[in-house]
Amino acid sequence: MVALFALAGCGTQGELKPAPGHQLPPSPIGRKDRPSATELLSQSSQARPSRNVELHTRSEPRTDDAFDLPPSE
Repeated sequence: MVALFALAGCGTQGELKPAPGHQLPPSPIGRKDRPSATELLSQSSQARPSRNVELHTRSEPRTDDAFDLPPSE
């Protein structure tokens, strides 16, 4: 019975609010209103860029690298 109540509590979602006695960070410079908790938690495209890595399907010879120099002695 306890496990059922614990499992039911996992799916509940509510609005994010700061802890009692705390406030959201001040508004950024140039912005008149204070961003909400949801806006602060969403990541911009600069913070999390998309990947555009192309996977190699077959082996290919490497091209010459002008900066791949032997160590100096």
